Amino acid sequence: MQTLSLKTTVTTIAAELPGAAELFRRSAINFCCAGDIPLRQAAERAGLSPAELLAELEALQRMAGLEAPQETGPLIDHLLSRYHETHRRELAFLIPLAEKVERVHGDHPVAPSGLARALVALKAELEDHMTSEEQILFPLMRQGQNTRISRPIMQMRHEHADTVRLLQDIEHAAHGMALPEGACGSWTALYTGLRKLTDDLVLHMHLENTVLFPRFETPEAAIGA
Repeated sequence: MQTLSLKTTVTTIAAELPGAAELFRRSAINFCCAGDIPLRQAAERAGLSPAELLAELEALQRMAGLEAPQETGPLIDHLLSRYHETHRRELAFLIPLAEKVERVHGDHPVAPSGLARALVALKAELEDHMTSEEQILFPLMRQGQNTRISRPIMQMRHEHADTVRLLQDIEHAAHGMALPEGACGSWTALYTGLRKLTDDLVLHMHLENTVLFPRFETPEAAIGA
């Protein structure tokens, strides 16, 4: 995200700023289907102070990326252990759980219909993406390669955009991850896990897009992305 202001759309902020999605959920701001509006308008619709909401988002922006190592090798190690392996493990748990909730509560008005299918699509997209990073991109980065790496990075950026669209599908299928009254333990565990997974993915992509990738991009490639 180049700038953060009251003119920035809610969809953009949720997709690119770690922690923003959860803040929007708590504030009853729809950043999925109705998110293509400026932050000021979204805040006013929710009965919030635009300036105060912007200040909270700016605090998140200052915190983004502070947990990550600064050296390239340790940063790659961090991405692999903290995100790649975690995403795989959590999706393996969440997909059958989503299938169970859809099967048991399919007649509920806010049942997460289509959620399992969206998670399966996300799993397939992420597996291809992470494998490409693990087998091609990250080894080149560890070797200090710059000349052979701009095109693979551009492809990774495009795939991040695809992941954002899948996250929006998940958010929509789960009705903003708002639990209905009296939700069972499985439904509660599903949405708790989904919040963590989706927020982790935004931070994962943020670290790659804004910290790791620019170290290996020519100015021309960065503009083209």
